[in-house]
Amino acid sequence: MSKMSIRFYKDREVRAVWDDETNKWWFSAVDVVAAINEEDDSNKSRRYWNTFKNRHEEFQSSTICRQLKMTAIDGKRYLTDAVDQETISKIARAINNKKANEFLEWFEYSDKTIDGRSQKKAYELFDSPVYSQIEVGTTKGLQQIHAFIFGGLYDYAGKIRTKNIAKDNFQFAPVQFLDQTLKDVEAMPENTFDEIIDKYVEMNIAHPFMEGNGRSTRIWLDLILKKNLKKCVDWSQIEKQEYLDAMKHSTADSSEIKRLIEAALTDKINDREMFMKGIDYSYYYEQPEQ
Repeated sequence: MSKMSIRFYKDREVRAVWDDETNKWWFSAVDVVAAINEEDDSNKSRRYWNTFKNRHEEFQSSTICRQLKMTAIDGKRYLTDAVDQETISKIARAINNKKANEFLEWFEYSDKTIDGRSQKKAYELFDSPVYSQIEVGTTKGLQQIHAFIFGGLYDYAGKIRTKNIAKDNFQFAPVQFLDQTLKDVEAMPENTFDEIIDKYVEMNIAHPFMEGNGRSTRIWLDLILKKNLKKCVDWSQIEKQEYLDAMKHSTADSSEIKRLIEAALTDKINDREMFMKGIDYSYYYEQPEQ
């Protein structure tokens, strides 16, 4: 039941695992150097890391480089060299080139942003009593989710917007009709897969909050699927650009997003790691291009 996490740097995964003994996150050293070097070949990254730590004796110490199990691409867990945040900074400074400095700037800044802080709160939702109290499929339920992950970060956390908003020249539901729109969406049936995704698409078009709609609504969708179909989405199976394009097209035709989500359904509805991975990918979808 360990906490797993994935950070994304320039679309590259940096896996992490929470260690209760040290009370902190530990990151895959191979993933770190792969991200710094922008290397897609895992074997090259593994060789690079081995050469690097052999040249720098301090990184061979068990106190700063631990062996922890992490999930590999084949879905199995293997012992992996893992380093903490302080050691990552040391690695980047030891490499000391432009790419390493850019990575370090991103890594040290990411946890201080609203996104970084809200992502940590989103992880906590799974273990919170609030999770089982969310009104599934309702506007209030969506507000409960939004309030939890953005509470203390936005003064409008959990509050329906009072201003008109648009994205990529698309106007979301006008404020003067938003209250009725949300009532209409809430009343939509959710008995079949098609009905549930149609409801999800309409809630996305409504876009009830000033910020954080996508991240909140994806959790909202998973809860509806869990309640009615005993399924949830393995978001790691849906590529970022495919998802963004499908959601953009869904305002006119929902078949594309239905195809992507249906192919990614899983019955691991109570799986803690599946939830955490879903949060990681949900936040990844919202990251601007670097």
